[in-house]
Amino acid sequence: MRGLRILQGFVLVCVLLIPVLIFMFLRGFGENHYDLPIFYQNGVDNPFKECNFEDSTQHYIPEFAFTNQEGKTIGRKDMEGKITIVDFFFTSCPSICPVMSKEMERVNDMFRNNPEVQILSISIDPEYDTPEILQEYANEHHATPGKWHFLSGSKLETYELARCGFILPTVDGLGNPDDFIHSDKFTLVDDQGRIRGYYSGTNREDVDLLMLETKVLLHGNK
Repeated sequence: MRGLRILQGFVLVCVLLIPVLIFMFLRGFGENHYDLPIFYQNGVDNPFKECNFEDSTQHYIPEFAFTNQEGKTIGRKDMEGKITIVDFFFTSCPSICPVMSKEMERVNDMFRNNPEVQILSISIDPEYDTPEILQEYANEHHATPGKWHFLSGSKLETYELARCGFILPTVDGLGNPDDFIHSDKFTLVDDQGRIRGYYSGTNREDVDLLMLETKVLLHGNK
């Protein structure tokens, strides 16, 4: 009789332990090991010395302050503590910008209700893209107020920010839309101001990857 009770007690302990063991296994198996890179940890190559980079140190997005479609000042300080997705465009762009903005609409929709994610679309034609023009463009693309900012600033600061801040090629078209040159890349920046990824804004699969890797950052892989 005593042996039967011991056996019953052993079986009960095993039954109680099974859920614990399963939980521990799944927790260990399900840990996030997604390897999201940190760009420019050892500085940025600067062979022509056109940018004032610090040698062999982690590159961060530099200070800037531009005006958004609502006339509000948005800049580097507003990126602190948030994940930011950035692109460079202009509203009269006849080529890649319409496709990029349509793809960015998907990003806006995905993170519409998440206050930890924001979008900055920075105009490389600030002389034409006034806040009023940018507001019309924002309305056309259903931009969420306070989430997706369309920015314009001084031309000199804008081009320096693109080339030396986000490390993206940008060429002034001098007022001719066909002569402006800019990257199609969406840039993913973490809450510390470090670049974590570049994605083609004209490629749906690349934008899908951007949204996935944004979620990775949101869930703690920083």
